[in-house]
Amino acid sequence: MPPELWLAITNLGRDEVFIAVLALYTWLISPQRARQLGVAFALSYLVNSALKYSLDLPRPFAADPAAAASEAARATAGGPSFPSGHAQLGSTLWLGMAAQLRRPSFWVVAALLAGLIAYSRIALGVHYPADVLAGVGLGLGFAALAGTSRWALPTQSLWRWGVPAALLLACTLIPAGTPRELPAGLGMLAGFWALRPDYTPPRTWTGRAAVALLGLALVMGLYLALSALLPDSWKALAAVTALRYAALVLFAGVAVPRLLRRWLPLDVSLATEQTPVQTHPPI
Repeated sequence: MPPELWLAITNLGRDEVFIAVLALYTWLISPQRARQLGVAFALSYLVNSALKYSLDLPRPFAADPAAAASEAARATAGGPSFPSGHAQLGSTLWLGMAAQLRRPSFWVVAALLAGLIAYSRIALGVHYPADVLAGVGLGLGFAALAGTSRWALPTQSLWRWGVPAALLLACTLIPAGTPRELPAGLGMLAGFWALRPDYTPPRTWTGRAAVALLGLALVMGLYLALSALLPDSWKALAAVTALRYAALVLFAGVAVPRLLRRWLPLDVSLATEQTPVQTHPPI
């Protein structure tokens, strides 16, 4: 397979792709289970970052300058080598969705995508096989967490909002120079923990297409705007990075459905759960 094709496949493991896939899954497939998938994905992101920067193992081309890795491939290799973030997060996302949906056909598609993304890192010369195997193994664990029905996230207001507030507050204490992945992961975790979708997916293919196109335009527009408009001095702050990712998750999961409510109707049962029933004394 030509290197250009492997490069295209490996780019399926970029943050922008993960953001788009999580958003589409939330709007179009399973709004209520997306919260659990997002929390598992954020935890996987944090564990991968913690292992990478604590072990600090070199990439193949760093250990051996003669290693065959193109400049384009090296540009996809941020941070240390072990474990592979592309392999771990790709496995967490795609296999986590498969574990939730439990459809044999989707299992095949998810396993194929996760496997191709993982192998592309070896084919491009930016990871050792052990990096990729470890990443896939960790990804499988977090995918199982996303798919389990024995783990229920709390919905009470204190836990739903208290945990995200504590995570974002903790980011104000992170020292300068800390890798961006740590506050980004904490921000994602805060956003998904607070998220509670109260709508149902579109009922028609026209509605699905409208939500996919308009929703992605809004989310990616905000993502690019936050990246382009914020001063570099602000983006270097851990608290700002965490807030950016938390805001992006909540914008995609709460604001976009409100803007596109024509195609994302309110789930009456969930709306009733969140609205206290008022009783009136007899006259």
